[in-house]
Amino acid sequence: MIIEIRDGVAVVDGVPRVLVTADYPYYRDDPAVWADRLRAVRDELGIEVITCYLPWRHHQPEAGSAPDFTGVTHPARDVIGFLALCAELGLRVVAKPGPFIHAEVGYGGLPDWVCPDTDPAMEPLLDAAGAPSRWSDGSDPAGRALPAPLGPAFLARATQWLAAVGKEVLAGETPVIALQIANEGIYTSGALPLTAYDYSPSGLAFYRDRLRVWYGGLEVYNAAHETSFAAWEQVPPGGEGLLARADWGRFHAEYLAEVYRVWAQAVGSDLPVLVNLNPPTVPELDDWLARVRPELWGGISYGFTNWMGVVSADRDSQARYVIAAKRAPGPNLEENWGFSQLYDPAYIDGATSFHQSLLALAAGATGFNVYTGVATSGWAPELDPAHVGPYPDSAPIDAAGTATHKAPVVRALAGFFAAHGAEFLECSGARRDAFGLYLPYAGIAALSGPEGPQCGRPLRAFHERMRTRGLDYGLFDLEHVTAAELAAYRSVTVPGGPFLHRRVQELLAAYAEAGGRVLFDGPAPTLDEHLAPCALLTPSAPPAPDPAENLVLYGDADVFLRTHPERDVHYLTVLVQTGNEGPIGVRTPYGTVEVVAAEGGGAVVRLAAGGLGDLVVKGVNTYLSCAVEASVRLNGERVGAPGPGDLARITRD
Repeated sequence: MIIEIRDGVAVVDGVPRVLVTADYPYYRDDPAVWADRLRAVRDELGIEVITCYLPWRHHQPEAGSAPDFTGVTHPARDVIGFLALCAELGLRVVAKPGPFIHAEVGYGGLPDWVCPDTDPAMEPLLDAAGAPSRWSDGSDPAGRALPAPLGPAFLARATQWLAAVGKEVLAGETPVIALQIANEGIYTSGALPLTAYDYSPSGLAFYRDRLRVWYGGLEVYNAAHETSFAAWEQVPPGGEGLLARADWGRFHAEYLAEVYRVWAQAVGSDLPVLVNLNPPTVPELDDWLARVRPELWGGISYGFTNWMGVVSADRDSQARYVIAAKRAPGPNLEENWGFSQLYDPAYIDGATSFHQSLLALAAGATGFNVYTGVATSGWAPELDPAHVGPYPDSAPIDAAGTATHKAPVVRALAGFFAAHGAEFLECSGARRDAFGLYLPYAGIAALSGPEGPQCGRPLRAFHERMRTRGLDYGLFDLEHVTAAELAAYRSVTVPGGPFLHRRVQELLAAYAEAGGRVLFDGPAPTLDEHLAPCALLTPSAPPAPDPAENLVLYGDADVFLRTHPERDVHYLTVLVQTGNEGPIGVRTPYGTVEVVAAEGGGAVVRLAAGGLGDLVVKGVNTYLSCAVEASVRLNGERVGAPGPGDLARITRD
């Protein structure tokens, strides 16, 4: 098997596929049951790709000892044996060596001996007040200081760890098809405020090095910022003025890209590399937008996680999830399928995870992960002192290796995309309007608050307008979008403010001249990125709302329709909101499709040649005490469950 990641899509032996994976934390289980649990993932869930973290603290608990990958010091450290079992069972693996992993592991998976609290040689990660950033795993409420990623001592040890993984675990013939480095940013920090880090000496040295690259000479910087610094070391991080704050946002983006680059390079592997960003929080949407710029990552591919609420019941959670899925093509690398006690009781039933997995794919994701596919028990206290088994409490395969009520819906979803994933990815959504991110404004807004230029607030307002009208939309970075990509939309909404890159203004002016509509949320710019006069744009009038564009005819649901560019094939995703009662009516090219699904559940339907094709519908949500006879109807044709329950029809046509 040869796998590549092209534009965020997994291409296996030359064929694009929806990347469906399940996580199994082998390090939390008895090695005697590894084979049985892996077999259950394959046979009960129908999933052939395993994801697993490799916890640094698990494999190298002592600084003076080499990492143990063969189980010499403890059987549960035999990750090489674990991978051999995967290969024997025909499973492939996405390996996740951190170095920080979170995963409810002590100190986020870092070994205790890299903590700045205990080793003064380790430079701590600092916030804007100069205080160390700390990580608490629950066993120590005060937490422990985190090391600065670019600090010399930690960087040397982290790259040694990653190099050891590359040489000892990944060398030769293995079932590993891809790597994930870091976790949700660096230290599960992708959504934190721009003031949360990195004000450490190594972080500020990188910041000032970037300033030299961006501005060339200090005299150019002083002229642009109207300052009079005599040395780069005098330039404060995130100082006064619009450009200084935009610079700090840009620094965060390039800092994240640099850490990713250094860590990926340290592994020394030719395998595709992914990362998993946690979605933005509502207050820190601008901070996230300023920091997360996949366009800067070179060959490293975007991915994201969940962990932010039940999207069928909370508008904030839904917006955060959709924005994360749309930010760049890539898979959902952690969807909560098992944690009802640690996160939200709604996850006791598979309907919540089913809904969210489908939402991610409909919004633009290229795969989904079952996190975790298997419940585990029996880990050593030093690995995770804060939690008791099973971990998690309600996985599709329980801690005894038995398939739970969630297993059939996982298998149906995996089977649907195994049969139709390539075609699904070839289809495009009905997106006529787009939002253009202007990320200098995100950095400014993150540091300035509601006063001054904004990016996140206009994006959220645009998202809500489109959702209320039942419309999908595109999302792109204005500094990287091409004329051809712009031309696919009838309108683009842009954050308003005093300045906009000259090249972006020229691009938008040409788009408008060709018939596109440029809409500003705020004033049109009159300056370029250097604050020189530049006013090339006149706001367009918005398109008149057309009720016929709304796909939802009745019922409360989010609906997405994808259409194949060459064949008479469409994919309909219906995501039923919590509280909905009754069927959902959807406008399609073939007429009205009526879907009956549980509240908080949903459906994915293949439409072809005027009729109903394969489909999966979630008819039961035990958490909400909802059980309906799942069905889909089109032009007199009805496919339904024989009674209250879920429905799956997969013929692989």
